[in-house]
Amino acid sequence: MNNLLAITAIGEDRPGIVDDLTSILLENNLNIEDSHMCVLGGEFAIILLVTGSAAAITHIQQQHDQLEQALRLNLLIKPTQEKQAPINAIAYNLKVVGMDHPGIVNRLSRFLSSRNINIEDLETDSYPAPHTGTPMFSVNMIVDIPNDLATSKLRDEFMELCDEQNLDAHFSPLEAP
Repeated sequence: MNNLLAITAIGEDRPGIVDDLTSILLENNLNIEDSHMCVLGGEFAIILLVTGSAAAITHIQQQHDQLEQALRLNLLIKPTQEKQAPINAIAYNLKVVGMDHPGIVNRLSRFLSSRNINIEDLETDSYPAPHTGTPMFSVNMIVDIPNDLATSKLRDEFMELCDEQNLDAHFSPLEAP
C-alpha cells in the first residue's frame, strides 16, 4: 500500500523550480497525486500530495534540510492519510466577483464556518477591470454543504451577504469533472 505525504514549499521564484523538485521526487520513487502551484508576488509556492512506499517517505523526510538547501525552498513535509469523502454533504461551487476591498474572504469564510460548511478548495485573484482599471477581486470555492441545511435558504442568505458587500455571486452544485 502506498503512503501519502503532503509537501509544501515556498521560495524565490526562478526558472527550473518545478523541474528540480519533481526530479527529486522521481529519484525517490514518489508519485505526484495532486498539486497546486503558483507565483505569489516574487515567491513560488507549491502544495503537493505524493505517494510512495514507507521507505521512500521516510527517506525524503530524513533529507529535509538537504533538500531545502539544494532547492533553495522552505519545505514542510508531513505524512497524511487518504481524505475521507464527506458523508451527508453535497459539494457546491461558489464564485464571487466584485471591486476589491479588505475583508471579502474573511466575511465569506465566516458565513460558511458559522453554518458548519467546510471549504474544500479556495482560490482568489486580483486584477484590473477592463477599460477602467478598477481593482477587482474574485473568489472561487468548492464547499461541502451538510444535507441537513436547507440549500435554497442558504443560497438566499449567501446572495444577501454578497449583495451587502456589492459582490456578484454564483452558487451552484459542483458539476462532475
